[in-house]
Amino acid sequence: MGSAHGLSLQDPSLLRGEAFIGGRWVTAATTFTISDRSTGAPLLAVADGTAADAEAAIAAAVAAGPAWAARTAKERGAVLRRWYELVMAAQDDLAAIMTAEQGKPLAEARGEIAYAASFIEWFAEEARRVYGEVIPSPVPSRRMLVLRQPVGVTAAITPWNFPSAMITRKAAPALAAGCPMIVKPAPETPLSALALAVLAERAGVPPGVLSVVPSAQADAVGQVLTRHPAVRAFSFTGSTAVGKQLMAQCASTVKRVSLELGGNAPFVVFDDADLDAAVAGAVASRFRNMGQACTCANRFFVQAGVHDVFAAKLTAAVERLVVGDGRDPAVGQGPLITPAAVAKVERLIADATARGARVRCGGTRDARGGTLFRPTVLEGVTPSMAIAVEEIFGPVVTLLRFETEAEVIAMANATTYGLASYCWTRDLARAWRLAEALEYGLVGINEGVIVTAEAPFGGQKESGLGREGARQGIDEFLETKYVAMGGLG
Repeated sequence: MGSAHGLSLQDPSLLRGEAFIGGRWVTAATTFTISDRSTGAPLLAVADGTAADAEAAIAAAVAAGPAWAARTAKERGAVLRRWYELVMAAQDDLAAIMTAEQGKPLAEARGEIAYAASFIEWFAEEARRVYGEVIPSPVPSRRMLVLRQPVGVTAAITPWNFPSAMITRKAAPALAAGCPMIVKPAPETPLSALALAVLAERAGVPPGVLSVVPSAQADAVGQVLTRHPAVRAFSFTGSTAVGKQLMAQCASTVKRVSLELGGNAPFVVFDDADLDAAVAGAVASRFRNMGQACTCANRFFVQAGVHDVFAAKLTAAVERLVVGDGRDPAVGQGPLITPAAVAKVERLIADATARGARVRCGGTRDARGGTLFRPTVLEGVTPSMAIAVEEIFGPVVTLLRFETEAEVIAMANATTYGLASYCWTRDLARAWRLAEALEYGLVGINEGVIVTAEAPFGGQKESGLGREGARQGIDEFLETKYVAMGGLG
């Protein structure tokens, strides 16, 4: 399929450019090239999968599904456990691939690999805990049973910002439940997905149970995955606009749909907060993956009494962030994903400053060029500015001032999004009030990074449907069946 340039791996066989369909590595008539996000050097030519490739992956999943579902939960869990162990053993190589194609710093990429593996480990264990139940019957001669069975063939379209974790968060519970899955990774980051497929094959995942179809033809492949009648459940992580379109397409065959969409996370700092801890939490939340995460804090509401002190402390912390090539151990902020991403950040900052916001630090592209952008703090932001309404997806803090608890709850909830939210206070009663009043699927109290495989992840309002991770994550791939057994009296 092509050759790698400038990427040294302990296990070079992890770098694949072919599609993985039905247990076979498949070439394509056309390819698209993945380049190093920091240097621009070409990495690999990758198969440009077609609608026909998606159809072939579905056919392979249909064929493989019954035998996989018939395996015991313990057997499926053992295969997933082997996959987890192989991913962790290859952590350094997988991180190197991710940093090259996606741009995030190497330490952060290694962290994502461990996070991705944690979902495989978790659902390897959850496979054995898909319990049914017996319901006390109102009729003496009847017994009432509830069975939980695999939904069937599943499909997923995953994003570029967490190119490994967003796959395992979907594929691991699907496979644990007894469902085959077809994954279409983002065209910006297919190499991480294909490397996971290499390891899944080595772990003993049977042919057809996991297929990966890389493609730059998002609409053609997406149409197949969302409209094909054999696909019974569909999962997507990405923008709200695209999620709505895919949801509408899934309606044609009434598929089960789980969506993890955009966010506009509030980060609320009250005057009784531990400001140093809040600053550390703010940096961790906002600048994770250069701000390119749907859970990143997007709007920083700071109570008037501590606003100026918090702004000064935060600005000092942000100015210490080092921008550059993610392979440099000193670098904490790598390049943004595309020139269009940089242009969006510039547009939002320009709109905000034209309407009265002030740049405390950053605010411009990095002098070294490419898609590097200087970490930025804006103060004087108001709720009506575009930067407080849209998801920024870049390394920018927006500071908004508030006076009262009731005021900030109203401002925090005044958005169509409802994914993540954060609150910093030492008042236990206030913490409970905020936890219950914030209209978000995730609430962090005095914590800036809250996602973990053990906890349910998902949003309210236009941030999505369903939950990933935790015991709830496997429910997306299970049907509930009621069985009434009569004539037993």
